[in-house]
Amino acid sequence: MSDKLGRSGGGGGSELVAAVRVDLARLYGVWMSMLFPRQREAHSVLGRWQPDTTAGRVKYRLWGAVGAVLVPILYPFALLGFATRFYARRIDRVAARIGPAGVVLVSALVWGALTLLARARFSANGVIAVGAAGAAATISAVLARVFTRGGRRTSVLVGYPFAVTALFLPPVVAALYSPTLAEVVFPRSELLAIWILDNLLFVGGLNTAIRQAFDLQGGWYVAMWFLIAIPVGWFVGGLLALAELVRPSEESGRRRGM
Repeated sequence: MSDKLGRSGGGGGSELVAAVRVDLARLYGVWMSMLFPRQREAHSVLGRWQPDTTAGRVKYRLWGAVGAVLVPILYPFALLGFATRFYARRIDRVAARIGPAGVVLVSALVWGALTLLARARFSANGVIAVGAAGAAATISAVLARVFTRGGRRTSVLVGYPFAVTALFLPPVVAALYSPTLAEVVFPRSELLAIWILDNLLFVGGLNTAIRQAFDLQGGWYVAMWFLIAIPVGWFVGGLLALAELVRPSEESGRRRGM
């Protein structure tokens, strides 16, 4: 019995190793095709295309050596992209079924109910806070839905930043009208802003220039989180795009077949 278990575990491990090798080979092929597009098509007899000039072969080998280093580094991000795609697909399918108008309707119903609840329990400022948060979430969600249907580049550059904005902006917008929420959101936002300025935007004295030009208060908190949502959205979109390059989904395969 222990022998059977050992063989079963070994088989599972070998399948996992084989799957990783296939993924790495695909990712390496994508890397090579970035500089050598003819690599995308392999001949049934001659195999994959390779340059026939000395300069071309040197360039080919150098690019391949760089890829041999970068591909294993990128692969964990592809794995993260697989997990992200799993949940993104489910959200996308629901959004596809109800359409942009349905997204607006569902968001309006949810945030409308929250606004009514706020009206019953909180002050007028609390009602305004919930309503403003709902407006920000609804507009961002609709824009995300529209732009994620416009192709891979449009999805990554515009669609996913708006999707992240739909998550980031509502509590910040609500904090503009709710003193209780402001005591939580704004101090933490300020700490994050300090960290970004000191650790990411220190090159060339950019952090000093930003501190002198802007005072983080009021609407600048909204602007800050909107700007943060852009690179975060690019990162999420990049993960999904990388996952599609390594393991294309059935939907993308059908689109290419069309």
